[in-house]
Amino acid sequence: MGTIDAPVAIAPPASPVAPARVNLLDLDREGMEHFFEHELGEKRFRAHQVMKWIYHRHVTDFGGMTDLGKALRGKLEARCEARPPKVMFDKPSTDGTHKWLLGMDAGNAVETVFIPDKGRGTLCVSSQVGCGLNCQFCSTATQGFNRNLTAAEIIGQVFVAARHLGNVPHKDRKLTNVVMMGMGEPLLNFENVVTAMNLMRDDLGFGLASKRVTLSTAGLVPMIDQLASRADVALAVSLHAANDELRTQLVPLNKKYPIAELMAACLRYVRATKIDSITFEYTLMQGVNDQPGHARELAALMRQFCRQAQDNHAAKVNLIPFNPFPGTRFARSDEAAIRGFQKTLLDAGVLTMVRRTRGDDIDAACGQLKGQVVDKTRRQAAFRKTLDGASGAAA
Repeated sequence: MGTIDAPVAIAPPASPVAPARVNLLDLDREGMEHFFEHELGEKRFRAHQVMKWIYHRHVTDFGGMTDLGKALRGKLEARCEARPPKVMFDKPSTDGTHKWLLGMDAGNAVETVFIPDKGRGTLCVSSQVGCGLNCQFCSTATQGFNRNLTAAEIIGQVFVAARHLGNVPHKDRKLTNVVMMGMGEPLLNFENVVTAMNLMRDDLGFGLASKRVTLSTAGLVPMIDQLASRADVALAVSLHAANDELRTQLVPLNKKYPIAELMAACLRYVRATKIDSITFEYTLMQGVNDQPGHARELAALMRQFCRQAQDNHAAKVNLIPFNPFPGTRFARSDEAAIRGFQKTLLDAGVLTMVRRTRGDDIDAACGQLKGQVVDKTRRQAAFRKTLDGASGAAA
């Protein structure tokens, strides 16, 4: 007697997966020109038209780009998008400062802050979701680290702010400066940050002068050298102490790149770029780094740097009164200590400013940015991995 084979279940064919759309905010002018010419089969000037629509007019719907042909609009709609980060909420401060919480993915969000001041408008932009450097006085460090932001997520912060400010006409509500001083260490996200800064400075982007775009770093020496070969932007260094023992306690990165190596890299940066001075940021914490001896140490370090640069104005010091956050063990220096510290530096011939605290009522002051970070790794493990990767990339 024959056997009857059991029926075999045949799975239905898998649905084709649509290719991911190209987010045009990820591309600077060179990238846009290449994409239009080699991927879309269009002339380069079409890329320029689209950039003007996105960055000058804040239009992200390709159907609304009326000087493009119907066929090109169809290509763009089928293959591309111009998608800035999603605004989860925005909050104004009583002093005019404005903070946005921008959603990224999987529960992550970063914070971006606009600070208006006497005809000048500065936007503080984030480069990473969280931060792995673990600087002891920074709120972002308590969140851990998740990932680097894409170029679109970085320049998208500028887009969101510029679009908002365009709807709030006022002489003190214009975007004039961008500082990469938000969440994260910009030099650990080098390529995406450089691409975004290209768009900030490009006439087809936001058209900012190089000196009006500032990158702030905790001091990754190899990447400072690499930056000098790629972008003439202003450089700010988070110093916070003028001797290695104290700085290593506050900024653990100092153990790998001590002050002497950091200052030598800053000197090379001044000599290799059109930027004629470095800003050294110094957060004043009561009883930690705000004593007269600390001021004299810093003055000596700055004078030495200026002598080596052969320019008395090659170093500028930005004193930042510590901005407290929940759980911190640090306290803000009192006004007398801050002014005494500044006087010591000024008497030594060092150009020194005290940064006025802005936006602390909405936790938008320097060192207070927190956002929402799903920490993917133990902070120290992430620190070692990203640091080793940066060193290898620059080798």
